[in-house]
Amino acid sequence: MATRELHRGRLIDHIGLVVRDLAASKVFYGAVFEALHIPVGGSDEHNFWADELFIGSSDSDEVEGELTGRHHLAFQARDRAMVDAFHRAALAHGGRDNGAPGERSYHPGYYAAFVLDPDGNNIEAVFHGESVRSADSVRIAR
Repeated sequence: MATRELHRGRLIDHIGLVVRDLAASKVFYGAVFEALHIPVGGSDEHNFWADELFIGSSDSDEVEGELTGRHHLAFQARDRAMVDAFHRAALAHGGRDNGAPGERSYHPGYYAAFVLDPDGNNIEAVFHGESVRSADSVRIAR
């Protein structure tokens, strides 16, 4: 059987998510990011962001968007406990259950939880099993 090499963190430059209620989304995603140990990178009147995810209201110049429907975003978790913490934080801050933490059949070791954010987007935290990373993240300096 051929060995398959997996890479994370090099495909997506950024994702823009347009939301109806920016304040509710700040509360929801703030709690979710805290559970995942990801700091909110910043915010302004119409936007906030963490790493590659930019969340904005429909009147944001940066997003230049409109509400387009339901999306699925999956966040990386370091372990099963972090997936569990994500699920608890999401439910306590305006999210709705869309799949309790547990093993999924996608591949061995796939442990995930799913919630719907205040706009009905399907948000997931997933742990793919024990692994060793070469770095926590890629840091880009100019």
